[in-house]
Amino acid sequence: MANILLLANLNCDRVLQLDKPLIMGGRHHYKDAGRRLGGGGANTGLGLIWAGHRVALVSQVGRDETADWLLAEASLQGLDCHLLQRNDVVTPELILMMTPDGERTIIRPERPVFKLVNAPDFTHWDALYINSSALGGEIWAEAALDKTLVVAQLAKDERSRPCHVLISSESDMAGRTKRAGRELSVWQYGQQIAGSHLRYFIITDGEKGATAYTEHEQFKVPAVPAEVIDTTGAGDAFASGLINGLLKALSITDAMAEGAMWASFAVATKSSIPGAALKRYLSDTQN
Repeated sequence: MANILLLANLNCDRVLQLDKPLIMGGRHHYKDAGRRLGGGGANTGLGLIWAGHRVALVSQVGRDETADWLLAEASLQGLDCHLLQRNDVVTPELILMMTPDGERTIIRPERPVFKLVNAPDFTHWDALYINSSALGGEIWAEAALDKTLVVAQLAKDERSRPCHVLISSESDMAGRTKRAGRELSVWQYGQQIAGSHLRYFIITDGEKGATAYTEHEQFKVPAVPAEVIDTTGAGDAFASGLINGLLKALSITDAMAEGAMWASFAVATKSSIPGAALKRYLSDTQN
């Protein structure tokens, strides 16, 4: 069992199932599927808990009924929430509009500023995963780099993300490698974001699989075929499977293959959390 610290969001998702793909100016019918636990903290953390790890979450929620529900649900699922910060902002629901083909559109309000306090002692942690816009995340990452494995998602903006493994998607990478009138290689761009400790820059591309880049090599793994029901959380599931594989000292390709397997369970589940199929898979592989 490893001790894993997640710097990621905890959301209350409200799922609206649409009758057809979104059309600009169109009219749509929906069914309200209710609220569910979501966000990168839950989507990434629960699979790691099911794999036998201890997972603590660093995030921010309010002091209202929705926040209390989130904390209760997350704690019941096994997430260690003692490091969560609470603010006086009403916790909003994040709207997920799902189309019949499993694609989703996310609507949410701007989050309040989340400022991290002093970094913990990372000698007590085996991995740090960063998927949050919290201020000070780069300071925590720098403090962790020489003590534990650091995995990070590329931010929506181009803030520093010091880490050993940087993850992005093909869609999020669009146009990013063009800097100051010149085209950078994927690896050069990754190093500008992650720094000199970077070992792998992984870019996922849905059903086309994923590629890990180093300065001189590329490692590709295929996606695992699945019936797509809900794509929400697929990237989070890939990250958690990858982290689990790296902590088990698998090669980068084998760790990515594990991430692809976990992602396939996520997209085939009516939830952003991978669900029962991943639990069965982990039970079978651990026995």
